[in-house]
This record gives sequence, C-alpha cells and structure tokens, in this order.
Amino acid sequence: VQLQACGGGLVQAGGSLRLSCAASGRTFSRYGVGWFRQAPGKEREFLAGVSWRGGNTLYADSVKGRFAISGDNGKNTVYLQMNSLKPEDTAVYYCAARPLVTTTRVFDYEYWGQGTKVTVSS
Repeated sequence: VQLQACGGGLVQAGGSLRLSCAASGRTFSRYGVGWFRQAPGKEREFLAGVSWRGGNTLYADSVKGRFAISGDNGKNTVYLQMNSLKPEDTAVYYCAARPLVTTTRVFDYEYWGQGTKVTVSS
C-alpha cells in the first residue's frame, strides 16, 4: 500500500491543522494506521493510531485531548485533527500502516508516507 500524507504548514500557537493520509494500491480495511512525528534531533514518536476494523484508537499522552484520529472509508483516507497546537508540536508528521491493528511502536509499521512538515510559531 502506498501512503500520501499532506496538510502540513505554518500555524500560530493555539491554532489547528488537519492532516490527511490517503492510501492507494490497497484499502485501509485490513490495516492499522498510525500517525507519528519526528522533530530535529529527536526520535520518531507515536501520536495516534486507529485499527480500521473495529475502530479502536490509541493516543500518546502528549496529544490526548488535543489530537483526534479518524477515517473515511469511502475516501480511503485517515485524518489527524490537531487542535491547540504548541511550538513543541513542530515536526515532520508521518502516517504509517501495518496489517490489522495499530500499535504504538515505530518498528511495527511496514508502510510509510513521505511526511508533511508542521511548524507552529509562538
């Protein structure tokens, strides 16, 4: 499955962005999808994930209550709604997919999008 992430940009602190992750080649129906980010000099970290079947979701504590993951089956797209953004949210954001269920571990994911950059100004 090929993933295309988009929706990043420059936003002021307190603002919102919605990232999109579109799949081609295969549908998301048999996959778990996760959103990750990587800031300069830091490791890639898990943010949120959804298991397409059953709709189970996972969130990192750092974004719980501010970020929300959702999916559109008809568009074969997963979204990450990001609210109350902070300067420390500045990073390159990636979506990734793995068979069946989402997990929080970077190395569990087989397929990765190219990343979209988010910059939050103070």
